[in-house]
Parts: sequence; structure tokens; C-alpha cells
Amino acid sequence: MFGRIGRFSVNRPWLVVAMWVIAAVGLAILAPPLKSSTDQADFLPSHYESVRVTKLQEQAFPQQESAAAILVYQRPDGGKLSEADKAAVIKATKGFQDKKYETFKSVLTTPEAVSKDGKMALANIYSTKKDLYDEDTQQSIKDLREDRDKLLKGTSLKVDVTGPAASGLDSVESEGDTDAMIMMATLVLIIVLLGAIFRSPLIALMPVLMIMVMFIMAQGLIGTASDWFGLEADSGVSAILIVVLFGVGTDYMLFLLFRYREHLRQGQEPKEALINAASRVGETIASAAGAVIVAFLALTLSTMGSMRAMGPSLAISVAVTLVAALTLVPAVFSLLGTKAFWPSKAWKQAPRNRLANGTGSLISRRPGLIATVSACVLAALAVGAFGFKAEFDTDSSLPKDLESVKAMAELQKSFSAGESDPSLVYVKSDGGAKLDAAALTGFRKKLEGVEGVGEVSPAVPNPKGDVAQFSVVLKYRPASEKAIELVAGELRDTAHASAPKGSEALVGGTTAVLGDIEDAVNHDYRLVFPVAGVAIMLILGLLLRSVVAPLYLMLAVGLGFAATLGSTVWLFQDIRGEHGLLFMLPIVVYLFVVAIGTDYNILMVARLREEVGRGKSPAEAARLAVAHSAPTIGSAAIILAGTFGVLMLASNTMLQQMGFAVAFGILLTAFIMALLLVPTVTAMLGSKAWWPNHRFDSPQASGGSGPGRAEEPDTAATVRV
Repeated sequence: MFGRIGRFSVNRPWLVVAMWVIAAVGLAILAPPLKSSTDQADFLPSHYESVRVTKLQEQAFPQQESAAAILVYQRPDGGKLSEADKAAVIKATKGFQDKKYETFKSVLTTPEAVSKDGKMALANIYSTKKDLYDEDTQQSIKDLREDRDKLLKGTSLKVDVTGPAASGLDSVESEGDTDAMIMMATLVLIIVLLGAIFRSPLIALMPVLMIMVMFIMAQGLIGTASDWFGLEADSGVSAILIVVLFGVGTDYMLFLLFRYREHLRQGQEPKEALINAASRVGETIASAAGAVIVAFLALTLSTMGSMRAMGPSLAISVAVTLVAALTLVPAVFSLLGTKAFWPSKAWKQAPRNRLANGTGSLISRRPGLIATVSACVLAALAVGAFGFKAEFDTDSSLPKDLESVKAMAELQKSFSAGESDPSLVYVKSDGGAKLDAAALTGFRKKLEGVEGVGEVSPAVPNPKGDVAQFSVVLKYRPASEKAIELVAGELRDTAHASAPKGSEALVGGTTAVLGDIEDAVNHDYRLVFPVAGVAIMLILGLLLRSVVAPLYLMLAVGLGFAATLGSTVWLFQDIRGEHGLLFMLPIVVYLFVVAIGTDYNILMVARLREEVGRGKSPAEAARLAVAHSAPTIGSAAIILAGTFGVLMLASNTMLQQMGFAVAFGILLTAFIMALLLVPTVTAMLGSKAWWPNHRFDSPQASGGSGPGRAEEPDTAATVRV
């Protein structure tokens, strides 16, 4: 099949290129833009308690609103507010209210909104829009910041803006054009590395141009799928989409180009060499892409809506890359012929690659030693994974010099840590009867007795009297680990057990949402990991027609996953002193390192099978497979790791963590796992690695001392750079 596809693309290149260009332009014009959501509560299923609380609040207290932003008034010298200062706070707040900003319904303060130490006063901003990250809301924050100097002129005060809307604005502005920066850095990296590998400006530029076409196609298809099926895209998916398309796309092109050059060096005509290359690596590329696609689609089983939205988007991107690698890439290089390698002449004659040859020879001679050392290195790095701490406070990833971050830190010095975002407890009668006031007072005392709770407001009933609300201020930061543990544990347990007879108690608010997200993520660990792993194993089994090889390949990849996570923990938690790592980082590492990193294992094992099929002994097959594949795997891994490593240029520490983890994991997968561990284990297992396929059970293939042991490599065995 892959030979027929390659032959069609090589023999009808103009038709294939025209079809791709027309499709890309059509989708760019007609496809709807992506919809996005940044509210994590929207991503949880309805059965979670925090989501039920949100719905109850909308029904029972439709007039109640949460502050979109908070004004933090204080003296520049940090002193206590005088009576004149307090009067100035009220006057300035009224001035902000009178400005009538486009999305601000009201700007309010009260004399009680002064901290106990007397050093700070607060005012709340209420928005007309539910989406606090809306562009109009962010513009209103900008306008308010521009007006504050005028309104505070002549006073001894300064005012900073914090809260959800202000944090959203500061996050956007601090990142600047992060997507554009990542795109540009990725392009430069790919062009430089491809130019260095092939010493050809055309090969450096053509893949980038083709990937740009794929990027347009993928975005159009994702937008169309989102419109048809109502998918939402997480706000961070675009940056990841860029590196996935460019990284994976370059990988698949390298798989094809290295094999194409290998056939040219054997004396084949350009079109014949290209067809044979597409036929040889087509199955490998399809299997590699299939592993990545099913791993990404496994995210649709996630409880988190953000992950469910990410999965199909990335799967579509990889599918587009696969089709392009099998059609567009052969067509373009069919048109270019050997001119693609100009001015380099390396495609005519293979230089000696002592490193790849030496590695292959060492592996064939000492497979047990190499396997043991490789496994020990990965195991040592994996130890750090036991120290992993999940961080749910996304604001902690922002630069510390942002106004909203500094203002929140100042606020928490003068007010209780949970004052800025209290938890909400609701009591709802079962039959709609009016709640008993005395029972609610007793319920409040129970909540006040929970260790870690600072204050509990008196019950606020709804007009019907069948629902009451309590505002619970914690002693900890709302997004801190202690706060999440308290709300998801003792506070909820106490509220549920102490609910007045004939009523139900529910706990909500930001901290409760984060607790439910933690529960959802733990559920995903137990479900998504095994499903993705089994799916990848099935693909490996179909490719290799083997039961044994997929088992030890996945065990090796699992060890690589643990080593990657452990290395990230050591760097960010132990060395850089971060409180924790992005809560979804294990899923991201698992899917990117296990799925994308498996590409190199597939390429290596496919070459091992090919050499064994030619009658080589397991040791000789390992030597030749490593010698042939090392340049391809090494080049592809460096480029792919580099594209993910570009994420470390972002100011957001969450993206930095993701970039390092995936980049380092890919390097581990390529250089330790695919080039060392997998071929040595395969060589030691011999024909058992391919069981129950008996095609490789000859004396030569099983490691006997037949003529295959001493057979010299054929023409194709000369190692390429």
C-alpha cells in the first residue's frame, strides 16, 4: 500500500502539491476560528460538587456576583491609613465608579474593607460579563490603570489592581506574542539544524514551508471540527500545537530523507530511490503516527474538559502530518530531485561515521553491559519522580514582578490569606421547606471549629429561605496545597456531616474547584495512562507481528517516563525551588514522551526486524540497525527536543516545565532507550523477541554460529551521516 501511495505521489507531483495548496487555502478562508475557554470550572463534569454549587448559586442567588478584580489601596511607605486616607479611598472608588468603564457594573468599597492592621483598604470591581478574560474586560482594566494617577492625585495613597481579570490581563501582556515567539524560534532552530545536517539550503527551507502548509490545514480542520462538534480549545493549546506540528513533521521528513539518501548512495535513480524510501519507511511512519494519534485520542477519556479538547486537536494535527509525509513530501522532493541536496555532494558517497559504527559494534559485542548501564541510568533518574508535587495555582507560574501578583502578595500580608477568594458553603433543604435559623447557627459553629478556617460569615438566606450561604475565609492561600487539602477533606466532611436535618450541605468556590480538579486528574492517571499504553502496544504488535517486543518496549518507555518526570522534579522543585510542578505534567509527559518518543523505538525495531529478515544474527542485526539508524534518530531527536525546548523561552513557568520535561524525555528516549537499551535487549532475546512470528527462527536469526554471524554488511550497511 505504501509503495502505491509513494509511486502515485512521486509520479504525479504537481497534482499532489496542487491538491494540498488548494485544500490549505480553502480551509484558511472557510474554516471558523477556534473557540477557547479559560475557566477551569467549565472543564469539570456536572457531577462534581463544585460544579453543583455553581449551578445552585445561579438558581438561589442570581443577583450575587463575584468580584472580577480587586483594588488594593495602601500608603507607599507601608504605614497605617489615616482618617484622611480612608476618606480618599472612598472618594477615589466613587471616581472609578463614575468613569463607567465599558464592562464594569460597579466599583464598591465599605468602611469595613480595611485590614485589621489598618494598613490596607480594598474595593471590589464587578463586571457585566461572565467571562473575566474577555478582551473588553481586560481593556476596562487597562483604562482603570491609566486613570488612577488622576484620581489619587493629592493623596498619600497608591492603588494596585489584582484579582482574576487583572491576573488574566497581566498574564497575556507578560507573555506578549508568545505564540509568535515560539513559532519564530522553532523555525530558526529547524532551519539551522537541517542546514547543518544536510548542508543544503533547500532541505533546510523546504520542510519548513511544507510544515507551514500542514499548520494551516491542521488549524482549519481543528476549527471545523470544533464548530461541528462543539469542542473548546484550551488557551494553551496553540503553543503546543506549533511545536507538535513542527517537531513531529520534521521527524517524519527526516525518516524519509535519510532513507532516500541511502538509496541514492546505492546507485538508484532519484525517483526510484524516493519510491523505495516511501515504501520502506511508510509503514514505520504510519505506525509511529498511529501511536501518537491513539495516545492523544485517549485524552477524550479524561475527566478534564481542557484535556478532552486538547486530545482531538493534537490528533488531527498528527494525522495531517502523516498524510503529508506520505504524499506531499515525496511529491516535493520528486520535483526537486537531487538538486534538493545542492551544494552538498554527500548524497553521492557515504562518509565514514565512526561514532555510529563504534556504538553499533559495542552493542553487538557487549549487549548485557550496555543494557544494564542504560537501565541503571534511567532508574537513577526515575527516583526523583517520588518527590513530585502537583501545583494547581496557575497564577504562581506568572512572573513575580507583575502588578496583580505583587498586589495579591501584599493583600495577603494584611488580610487573612483566604480573604481574597473565600470558599462558599451552601445548605439546601431537601423538600424546599424554609431552613431553621437556629440550626444554621449551630452549623456555622461546626464550620468555625474546623482547623485552618479563619472566619465564617453568618448565614445569608435566599428570598425563599430554602438555601443559605456561608462565606468561609481560610487561613491559607486559596490555591495552596494546604487549602485544597482542607476544603476537599475536613471542611467538606464536616459540612456534609453537620448539615441540619432535612438538608444537604455543599462546598464550592475556587479552592473546591481545584480540589475537584485534583480528583479528576487522579482519575485520569488511572484511566488515560493504561488506555494509551495498551493502544500503543497494539500498534507495535501489528507493526512487528510480535507479542514479546511490544511488552519490553513499553516497559522501557515506562522507565523513560519515570526518568523524565524525576529529572524535572529535581530541576524545578529541588534546584529552582518551585513549590510544585504543573498538575497535568505527568499526563503531558506520558503522552508526548511515550507516544512521540516511541517513534524512535519503532524506527529502531523496524530496522532490527529488517536486518534479521535478511538473515543476520541478532548481534549483527543490532550492530547494523544502530549504525544505520543512529544518524536519523539522533538528528530527529535533537530537532524535536529543540522544538519543545523552545517553550522554555516563555515567561510562564508552567510552559517552561512542559518544555524541559518533553525535550529531555525525548533525548532520553532517543539516545539511551532507542539507540542503546532496545537494540541490546532485542539482541539478547534473539528470536524470542519476535514470538510468535517464526519467520526469524533460522539458526542465523536466533544467534547461532552460522555464516550470518560473520557476514559483512551489504552496500546498504555503510553508515550515513
